[in-house]
Amino acid sequence: MLNFDEKGLIPTIMQDANTGEVLTLAYMNEESLRRTLASGQAWFYSRSRQELWHKGETSGNFLNVRSIFVDCEANALLLKVEPTGPACHTGNRTCFFQQLSDAEVREGESSPQQASAGPEILSELFEVIQERQRTKPEGSYVSSLLEEGLDRIAKKVVEEAGETVIAAKNQEPQQTVGEVADLWFHTLVLLAACGLPPQAVWEELRRRRR
Repeated sequence: MLNFDEKGLIPTIMQDANTGEVLTLAYMNEESLRRTLASGQAWFYSRSRQELWHKGETSGNFLNVRSIFVDCEANALLLKVEPTGPACHTGNRTCFFQQLSDAEVREGESSPQQASAGPEILSELFEVIQERQRTKPEGSYVSSLLEEGLDRIAKKVVEEAGETVIAAKNQEPQQTVGEVADLWFHTLVLLAACGLPPQAVWEELRRRRR
């Protein structure tokens, strides 16, 4: 009997079945575990979106499950998997690619988890945009914007960029934050329309940091 927490979730570690490398940590509920067992591919429960998600459904980076283990107290799972691509939404093979130094711990600097919060929410938002692009639900702003084409989307990006500059020049902090959020959102829609993943932008930014 598995010990799910008060929210019905259990932490689940993914380990490369061939190399032993730890790839990522996610959460499962009973339904996602059942789907994993039935399909042979990892399913999880997204705490931020509060819904089931099939790892790799939008990215193609599936985790093919070879075996499942439970810890001695039945409150965590270990999946030995064969990945078809990067396990991390950043494009890295594993989510554990940032090393935390003793100095950072002592000085109370931002942890890797905090540092990844930005790209994580952008990647989650991009997955939603791709889902709207694929399913075209009625009444969806994103799907209607994509239907109107690249010219319309580009116009929105330019419009939001202008409004961001105006808010900043007017020294309106809260409005500036809102306008930047609109700009980033429409930029993600633009990437989706061009068939480009946000991971390509992360890699370009890393290249420029060197």
